[in-house]
This record gives sequence, C-alpha cells and structure tokens, in this order.
Amino acid sequence: MKAFSIIEPGKIEEIEIPFTEPTDEEILIKVCYVGLCGSDLNSYKGLMPLVTFPRIPGHEISGIIEKKGKNVPKTFKIGDKVTILPYTNCGICASCVKGHPNACENNQTLGVQRDGGLTEYINVHYSKVFTSSTLSLKELAIVEPFSVGYHGTNRGKVKETDFVLILGCGTIGLGAISAAVRKGATVIGIDIDNQKLQIAQKFGATYTINSKIDNVKELVNEYTNGFGADVIIEAAGTPHTFSLALDLVAFTGNIVTIGYSKYDTSINTQLIVKKELNIYGSRNAQSNEFAAVIKMLNRKLFPFTEIISNIFPFKNTPEAFKYWTTNNSVTKILIEVNSI
Repeated sequence: MKAFSIIEPGKIEEIEIPFTEPTDEEILIKVCYVGLCGSDLNSYKGLMPLVTFPRIPGHEISGIIEKKGKNVPKTFKIGDKVTILPYTNCGICASCVKGHPNACENNQTLGVQRDGGLTEYINVHYSKVFTSSTLSLKELAIVEPFSVGYHGTNRGKVKETDFVLILGCGTIGLGAISAAVRKGATVIGIDIDNQKLQIAQKFGATYTINSKIDNVKELVNEYTNGFGADVIIEAAGTPHTFSLALDLVAFTGNIVTIGYSKYDTSINTQLIVKKELNIYGSRNAQSNEFAAVIKMLNRKLFPFTEIISNIFPFKNTPEAFKYWTTNNSVTKILIEVNSI
C-alpha cells in the first residue's frame, strides 16, 4: 500500500509498505484525513530533535473502521468513523505509575518516534480508538491538536475568574482558547498573524494582540487591570515567547509551556522567584481529554472547521509540505488520503 515518508530533511516521497492484517486486539482503519502538525513541518525541515529518518509522518488522523481483531469489543463496528490517540505508554515509568500516561518516559507518538498515519491503512490497538456518529471526518482529524490545547488549560488550572493569555493562535493555541472560554475564563490571544487572530476571536477570545505591531505589555496591563495574566499558555515554542510569558504573567500566576523550542532558551530566574510563579510543562493529552474535546465539538460551540486552511489530495503530499514552508498564515492543512 502507498505511504509518504520523509526520507531526509526537505525530501518527502511516496513509498510502498506492506499491508498487514490487524492482530486480535487491533482495528484496521482506512485513513481518510491526516492533519499536518507543526512537529511534522519541523521534521520536514530537520528541526525536530525527536525524529529519525526515514519517517512516515502523521498523528492527527481520522478514518473508517475497515476490519477488527477477534478480541476487539463489540462497541466498535465496521464503518464507524474514528480518530486515534497517537501516543503509547509503557505502564511502568514514573509518569505512568502516577497516572500521567500522556507524559510516559517511553512514549512513541505516531509520526514522531514511530511511523505515522500518512498511509492508506493503519492498524491501531482498540484502546487508542475513539468513535463518533455525529462528527465529520474533517472534525475528527482535528481532535488531537485540540486535545493538546485542552490538556494545557487543565495543567494551568484555568478557572472562570482568570485572565488567560494564549501565546500562539495556531491549532493547539485555538484548542487552548476554546477550552479556556468553555471554563468561563477571559481570554487574550497573541500572535503575529492577523488572520489567526480573527479566528481566535471567533473561538471566544475577548481580546487579541498582534505582537508584531502592538505594544503587548501595555495592552495586557490594560486588559488585566494592571495585574498581568493569571495563566499564560505558551503554544508558539520560541525563546522570545517564553521570555514574554515570564514578563506578562501576574505575580503568583501559572505558566504552561506546550511549544517545543527549536533553540536554547535563556530565562530570567529572578522573575520566577520574585513573582513566585508556577511553571508547568504540558505534553500530549489524556484519553478523557480526547473524549471531552469530542463532546465539545459535538456542541458546535465554535466554527471548528474554519481552522482548515487547505486540503491537499494524498498524491500531492509533497506539495502540501512545500506550500506550508512558504505560507505563514497556515492554521491547519489536511491531507485527504482516502475519499469517502
């Protein structure tokens, strides 16, 4: 069967891989859409430290159940629309033992540490498969990144009285915005792209700031009555945005870092101590958060599919990656692998 693999940085090619039948506890999924993530783009650029080559990318996946093993529960039916939890967990490391399998020390995410979903079919253990009778296949393809943003708001302990500032209004940032709004918080979205900021407003951000042209600190102080943001979720992954988070967060506030910085980051530890800050890493998402995001999408609270910038056919996957490298306004690109 056909797949696309990043052979080396800057080079992605169509390859043939063996078709395999599902094991007793696996589900064979006919892949319909694969969302391209920032980690996929960084893999393509050679900037993702967790990736080795060659690698089939793709961990934001929707599809149809084609076949299932004999021990798969009867609740999974042939023809069901699904999305996939793309992480593994060992069950014995410190994170797993403490009930945080999303941060498993030995995690292997599809498309990162192991080959991913940019292929015609994929076998997945049934425990990693989520079905929906109401969401479209396009909506199911964006559940994973929205769940990552949702997890970030849980890490930051967002509550309804908080001013929550989101640094980076890409898909994960929008997931954090929608989750924070759902929790009743007042949200400030910051980005350098006006198109993304317009989408952030549609997802419930009360205030938006273009950090390229606006006086960020002055506006944040104005919006938060001079206190700064109670919770900052850093979803851009740059040294500048992490430093900005330290500067803009309120005293005794929470900072959540989701973005992977591709460069070494110097931080002002005096601010951490002086403000008595809580700084949390946020990695992946948990099963219950996938379920919560599916429920949120079901309620149609926000125009979720408006984040889809472009859809490329499977055969044009290389063009999709090239397009993204030269277009900074991209929020989400989907690859249509199999049409239904």
